[in-house]
Amino acid sequence: MSQEHVKKTVNVQTLINEQGLSGYQKLVLFFCFSILALDGLDTAAVGYIAPLLVAEWGIERSALAPALSAALFGLAFGALAAGPCADRFGRKVTLIVATVFFALFSLLTALAHDITSLALIRFLTGLGLGAAMPNAVTLMAELAPARCRSFVINTVYVGFPLGAAAGGFVSAWLIPHYGWQGIFILGGVLPLMLLPFLIRSLPESVSYMTARGYPLPRIRAVLERICRCDLGHVEQFVLAEAPAKASDSSLRLILSRSYVLSTLMLWVTYFMGLLIFYLLTSWMPLMMKDAGFSIEKAALLTAIFPLGGGIGTLVSGVLMDKFNPGRVLSVVYVLAALLLIAVGQSMDNVAVFAVLIFLAGVMVTGAQASLPALAAPIYPTAARATGMAWMLGIGRFGGISGALLGGVLLSMKLPFSQIVVLLAIPAALAMLALWLLSARTGRPAADAAASGELVRSAS
Repeated sequence: MSQEHVKKTVNVQTLINEQGLSGYQKLVLFFCFSILALDGLDTAAVGYIAPLLVAEWGIERSALAPALSAALFGLAFGALAAGPCADRFGRKVTLIVATVFFALFSLLTALAHDITSLALIRFLTGLGLGAAMPNAVTLMAELAPARCRSFVINTVYVGFPLGAAAGGFVSAWLIPHYGWQGIFILGGVLPLMLLPFLIRSLPESVSYMTARGYPLPRIRAVLERICRCDLGHVEQFVLAEAPAKASDSSLRLILSRSYVLSTLMLWVTYFMGLLIFYLLTSWMPLMMKDAGFSIEKAALLTAIFPLGGGIGTLVSGVLMDKFNPGRVLSVVYVLAALLLIAVGQSMDNVAVFAVLIFLAGVMVTGAQASLPALAAPIYPTAARATGMAWMLGIGRFGGISGALLGGVLLSMKLPFSQIVVLLAIPAALAMLALWLLSARTGRPAADAAASGELVRSAS
């Protein structure tokens, strides 16, 4: 390759990797973080209002299961559909459409008058929520430097548990003043306020544009804002990864021989983590009320669980950038299992109980929120959004199972102390899947630049 050609051909990911995190990348990070925070607030809202709905509508606690699980079905199907859409039409447009969708249906949730209408509207809201999350994470993953990618992705993803935790604190104030409808009105207004800024300032992924052969000026404009440099001399942008076959769909690619083991282990891990998370966040307020706590205190104690995940996610991101990320997360799940057992034995002491719930949330939510950072470099650009979205989508069925299982366990009159001990089992299974992934998977396809094959932009 001649020196002249080197000057005029630039690998987009190498260029990003050579730079520090620019102000523009931090702005994108803020937008993606905000989307996931709103996603978390809206997703967890039904769990916080559950005790009020039981009293106001005069229904049995177990009758809430369809409403609690409906949004999770929407989240699952929204993610499964959004991944291939983003790999075909782009990360930005899919993310914006998803944000509008969940904002409008969150507003409509305030009009629900019975379990049937609530379940239907929450399912439709979930479609947008499920589509937004994987695309926000994928976009940020493709714009972040490799040396701090796990930490950056985890910083974005920590918005979800923080949003879920904020829902508890906001609900404790909003419900007495505005009723349960207030939390959903807020959950719809906030993303609509953010929307104009997303349309104006959010970029498309440069890796995606390069892989899809976008015109040079569009790629150059984004890269110049990221790298704060003049790229007017560049005649071609490339990706150092093997190009996908034109006949391969993104879904077929993530299930091909090269990726199927990684894909299946990620699905198992995400499924188990969300089973734990949604069983606790959906049913903990009711279980704590049964144990003698007030509705307000039950909401606040439940909010502590996802709040701890913010610390766990950020610390996991730092460790994953330094050590084998699969091994890091498998150790975190071991600690999660031990802490869940301890939570079940501590209900007699409220202070100790609160501390252990917080620490369990650090581990469970921290490990769960770190899985997109583990998955992102495994897949090539042509299938990255699908790989991430299908991990989240399949995993959502774990959340559905958790929400439904909580209702079954409550109908069996099992005490909270026994339920949390049982949750150590899926935590252990998640650990085993991660250990197998880290032990047997080959190097990530995104790092396989040694093949020398390049994906090139349009000249």
